[in-house]
Amino acid sequence: MTIKPIIITILFLTSGIFYYNITDAKSNLQTFQISQIVDGDTVRLTNGATLRLIGINTPERNMPYFQEAKSFLTTLIQNKSVQVQSFGIGKYGRTLAFIFLNDKNINTQILSAGLATLYCYENDPCLDELKQAEEFARLNQKALWKKSPDENCIKLIQLKTDEPEKLILQNKCDKQINITFKDDATHIYRETLNPKSTFTKKFSHIWNTNGDSLYISDDKGLLLFHRYQASTEYP
Repeated sequence: MTIKPIIITILFLTSGIFYYNITDAKSNLQTFQISQIVDGDTVRLTNGATLRLIGINTPERNMPYFQEAKSFLTTLIQNKSVQVQSFGIGKYGRTLAFIFLNDKNINTQILSAGLATLYCYENDPCLDELKQAEEFARLNQKALWKKSPDENCIKLIQLKTDEPEKLILQNKCDKQINITFKDDATHIYRETLNPKSTFTKKFSHIWNTNGDSLYISDDKGLLLFHRYQASTEYP
């Protein structure tokens, strides 16, 4: 499933919907039909191929918004003919791809709905448009980006990403807070922070030194978000 690259220009952004001018798209994209939605970022085609939507990461099973992300994608493309731009095979044997329907990039639609986070670094395609879609969702507190009322309780003291890795958090509030935190991949941890305390956890070979994200939440929403790359950090 080899597809020539295309040039994509963002025309405008309104209400979280991203529109594209796809240069010579019909001659560069291939059309397939979706047969199954596996989860929020993985689909199967009627020809048996499995596609992993590139540049995004949706919640894993048993995590908040897993079903919402899957249902969102199902509503958009289940049993529909879509256009696919492929970027080769990933490490799990799935084809990495952008999916388009009616000239709209489905990958960015999921991001702008707040049902996925960015999983894309400097060598990946179309990084800017993906970042803009995620930023829209984050600023508007959509789904995964809905803030917890206790967000001001948690302070990041240190995230040390070289060995030995270490995370230090401070609970500034006079109450116990149960947190779930994860990186960009599938490393998920659940901990309890005691009132007015400092929490330390050590890791080994978890955090990517070239770029990664830290998401901390409780059962009411997002407590803290921290993203870093080799020379850039996001608030």
